[in-house]
Amino acid sequence: MADNFLEYSRQEYEKRKEEWLAKKRHMSKTKRQIMPPEDEAL
Repeated sequence: MADNFLEYSRQEYEKRKEEWLAKKRHMSKTKRQIMPPEDEAL
C-alpha cells in the first residue's frame, strides 16, 4: 500500500511540476513582449 501511495504522490508531483514549468516558460515569453513607454514622463 505504501508503494502505491509513493508512486501516486510522485506522479502528481511530476504533473504539477510540468504545469508550473509550462506556465513559467509562458510567462517569460510574454514578459519580453512588453514595450517600455515612449515618453518617460509618464
